[in-house]
Amino acid sequence: MNSIDIKSVGFKKVYGAAEISQESGVIFNHYSARLSELDLRMVRSIPEGGNWKNIPESIPSRRLDQIRESFKRGEGSRSTYYGRLRRDMPSYTINTYFNRPGNGCHVHPAQDRVISQREAARLQSFPDFFEFIGPQGAVSTQIGNAVPPLLAYQIAKTLGQPGAYIDLFSGAGGMGLGFKWAGWKPIVANDIEPRFLATYAKNIHGNTIIGSITDKNIFLELVDVAKEFKASGKPLWVLGGPPCQGFSTAGSRRTMDDPRNHLFWDYVKFLEQVQPDGFVFENVTGLINMQGGEVFSAVKQAFSSVMSSVSGAVLSSDQFGIPQRRKRVILVGKRDDAAPIWTPPLPITLGGGASSLFSSDQPCISVEDAISDLPSLEPGEDGSKKPYVGHPTTIYQALMRGFISPDEYLERLRLGQRRWEL
Repeated sequence: MNSIDIKSVGFKKVYGAAEISQESGVIFNHYSARLSELDLRMVRSIPEGGNWKNIPESIPSRRLDQIRESFKRGEGSRSTYYGRLRRDMPSYTINTYFNRPGNGCHVHPAQDRVISQREAARLQSFPDFFEFIGPQGAVSTQIGNAVPPLLAYQIAKTLGQPGAYIDLFSGAGGMGLGFKWAGWKPIVANDIEPRFLATYAKNIHGNTIIGSITDKNIFLELVDVAKEFKASGKPLWVLGGPPCQGFSTAGSRRTMDDPRNHLFWDYVKFLEQVQPDGFVFENVTGLINMQGGEVFSAVKQAFSSVMSSVSGAVLSSDQFGIPQRRKRVILVGKRDDAAPIWTPPLPITLGGGASSLFSSDQPCISVEDAISDLPSLEPGEDGSKKPYVGHPTTIYQALMRGFISPDEYLERLRLGQRRWEL
């Protein structure tokens, strides 16, 4: 059986033919960004695990000069800038600029190029059937902003019996996909970006509402959809994290003056109007220490005013079988006074930030575990019609190609079964 047939069989086995929209032999979004001659010179000088410090000063670059001057002033190590990934470790956080070598650790561990969009998607735990819609810049933004679906899946599994969900600030659907994997039913998704919702509609479900929740008409339309479903008497949850740029430690404007930071009040207002059974809120860890912790306290207090219990945790993706070091704040609220307080999922893999008494001793999933079966590329090459290198060799690759479900993947991982054989 050739690799194309294997891929098709795998997707049909786990996800069902109705969810497979790809043409035979296509690896969606396997495109690596073009690099200038200057960027190529710099990339070629960086060893595996290296960064900007390995680039000779004889290579002229204003960007490098700025990084060096900043480093001399003691403004941080900038250790991920112009970073080349290590095959034996998880990636650093996949941001929206992974198509640029100078904006993070995004250089392929063995090839002289930045990682492809499909490779970035895999490091985020999006399976290969998931097709991102839009021009290259929009696709990179969708991937970099997403919640890893496999992390969302493990959060969903801690919430008891599956219910239905409304996905606010949905983006491409990382949170939505994870909950759908866990057996939850999507009702409606909302985002301000039409291309993001086009991706959502193609891969998760087609009931989407485009526009800002701050728009009164959009807000009321979402409330009407929610109340119509609630009339059925079935459990309803609300998912979503407002845009995180205002909270992020990567940005220079980390104040409440940023209008994006007020979107959580619209989220709270929506919860007050709809009165769902619960909510899941996700954001960057910069939220915790913003203005000395006062902002985070205000957020929790606001949610507590509309929900009986609110609890939270900081979850690091590399501790949950995902090949990426990505930390996020998760807040979960429940309306039922008698419901137990939310307990976050237990770590499965020993990530870089593991400190819990319940941390596993299983090593984390590496970049090589995640992407070594994808075909090689040159900078600027679209490899979507290239065949896979061969069969999946790890259980993570088997998950990405649809041979096993998320539940089976995590169970095998708990048992230490990391290799995959047909």
